Amino acid sequence: MRFGAAVAVVVAGLIAVGCGGGDEDRVVVFAASSLTDAFGELETAFESAHDGVDVVISYGGSSTLATQIDQGAPADVFAAADTETARRVASPGDLQVFATNSLVIVVEPGNPLGVESLADLARDDLLVVLAAPEVPAGRYAAVALASAGVEPAVDSYERSVRAVAGKIALGEADVGIVYLTDAAALGNEVAVVPIEVDIEATYPIVALTDSGPAHDFVAFVLGDEGRDVLDDAGFGVP
Repeated sequence: MRFGAAVAVVVAGLIAVGCGGGDEDRVVVFAASSLTDAFGELETAFESAHDGVDVVISYGGSSTLATQIDQGAPADVFAAADTETARRVASPGDLQVFATNSLVIVVEPGNPLGVESLADLARDDLLVVLAAPEVPAGRYAAVALASAGVEPAVDSYERSVRAVAGKIALGEADVGIVYLTDAAALGNEVAVVPIEVDIEATYPIVALTDSGPAHDFVAFVLGDEGRDVLDDAGFGVP
């Protein structure tokens, strides 16, 4: 199931119990939930190119993952959806930007409720769902809404952008703001309404240990194959 991979809290807890960061045959990667599809492909490709190395990826809201790292979760690599969150666990000079993203409004297929712009998120007749303010997608959405002068009538805040996308796809909410890549991954399960404010999300990656495979994985993401996968998934690549 598409969104099952994004249950980061449970997975991260299992990782913390079952292994330690820095193992030479294992790379533990904590990655923003919006990277689920692209990093799934990169995991397979990296393991094929590095015999004997096991990549274990835990997905979730970047802020949740950063908190887990702060509390001792043994991550070798952190890929966040914004620089501010990544700086909680690594020095700014160690961060390398590997992708960018943009925001879109997502609604039910066919857009039967007539959502046309950010202003519609203030309508009382719509069930509005956004990522929580501490989540990068939530902060980006807040900037976009403030720039448009819109006070949204939010019914639910979610812990990850994938949870927002999932609620729209399942018909549990009418309108939300997600990354372009999340909407693309859902295909015809949602309809997309462009956002009139240009907000760019920046994704940094960092190796948190001295593990050789961890640094190899970061280099792989930044390399040609990683760029191709990210580009195919709809991300911008520097």
